[in-house]
Amino acid sequence: MADSITEQRLAGGPRPDLDLAQAEWQSSTQGVGDVQIAFVEGYIAMRNRRSPEIPALIFTPAEWHAFVVDAREGAFDLT
Repeated sequence: MADSITEQRLAGGPRPDLDLAQAEWQSSTQGVGDVQIAFVEGYIAMRNRRSPEIPALIFTPAEWHAFVVDAREGAFDLT
């Protein structure tokens, strides 16, 4: 049986129910946009700064890496 939350997720388990109440949310260093991220228990949580009451999206490190690589390559550019 998987011991940690990360091992459970990597084994195909459900996303963890993380306690984000004490998370240290970070915004862009450029001050642009409304996205904030926090690193919690081996996961990356992402939320809308203007609507923090809406549940955060939770990513594994591998999912976050793929997202960042695609973003850098312009996969999400709408123009």
